[in-house]
Amino acid sequence: MTVRLEVTATAGAARTGVLHTARGSFRTPCFMPVGSKGAVRALSSEDLEALGVEVVLANTYHLMLRPGVAVVEQLGGLHGFMGWPGHVLTDSGGFQVFSLRPLVDDDGVVFRSTYDGTRHRLTPESAVAVQEALGADIQMALDVCLALPASRDALLVAMERTLAWAGRAQAAHRREGQALFGIVQGGADTALRAESARRTVALGFDGYGIGGLAVGEPRAEMVEALDAAVAELPADRPRYLMGVGDPLGLVDAVARGVDMFDCVVPSRWGRHGTVLSSEGRLHLRNARFAADRGPLDEHCACAVCGRWSRAYLRHLLQVGDPGAGRLVTVHNLAWVLALMDRIHAAVAAGTLDALRREVSAQWA
Repeated sequence: MTVRLEVTATAGAARTGVLHTARGSFRTPCFMPVGSKGAVRALSSEDLEALGVEVVLANTYHLMLRPGVAVVEQLGGLHGFMGWPGHVLTDSGGFQVFSLRPLVDDDGVVFRSTYDGTRHRLTPESAVAVQEALGADIQMALDVCLALPASRDALLVAMERTLAWAGRAQAAHRREGQALFGIVQGGADTALRAESARRTVALGFDGYGIGGLAVGEPRAEMVEALDAAVAELPADRPRYLMGVGDPLGLVDAVARGVDMFDCVVPSRWGRHGTVLSSEGRLHLRNARFAADRGPLDEHCACAVCGRWSRAYLRHLLQVGDPGAGRLVTVHNLAWVLALMDRIHAAVAAGTLDALRREVSAQWA
């Protein structure tokens, strides 16, 4: 195994720890900002370092199309290309490809680029090769991700293809020091989730992603599917809930034993003036903030909250200043990372239930 999970505290199924990799280590539970095209939108690698980000997620689909794998590889892989010394996890591009309604067969998928309409084919083997060339610390196997709701027959086909592709990805993976995670599918069907998890574990991966959730199903169904999957995953391997990063979702999933998360919410909301706060979601463009001298969140210790008022940041949004999106994104990421710190402390202190009640009051 290329990674090693060291558990430092537990509270029920929840746990904190350190994931050791060939590059170094990072704390878990861990939130990974999404930098699909090699950057978290509006932020620099220096910004991410200042925030204390440890892992960034990049996207195979986007990077293979622009600037192209050869360019990234020639410029030192993603770490050299981005000027980023921390960890990088690359997803396989499966989610993005399947959103384009590709042609799918047992061998792989054929899709057209959203940039120029050119035709491309992605297979489990080529997804591995691209991610090896990108130089990620952790790569994900290519999977079949369906929007929900979906029929059980469709979910079964997707699960079987994902399992077959996982075995092919494992056989193709060669890069030393790079971890490979398998992905559990099965939609909101708990029996399929459990079966997918068992059979993926039998293949033996460095860690396990739980994909295809938070894609249209009610929260209660998501939680049941997550429980079914986690129950079958080994305790000594990292568990990664893909694409989930809302505050209540983070606390709920950690309570169930999940270690890693990614989500576009902090940066996407930030660019459009939507603020994560202890008061819940704030829409900064609302007129009620026009003369509000307070910070985005009075309980936040980030540099943005320490310097600028809601009124000023709203003004920047209203006049179209690009700095507005950057500053709100910095705050939103700082807020999520601070929540992860609170989750760490709550697991160690045995107070995670109380933290969940607090978060639920604003974010349910």
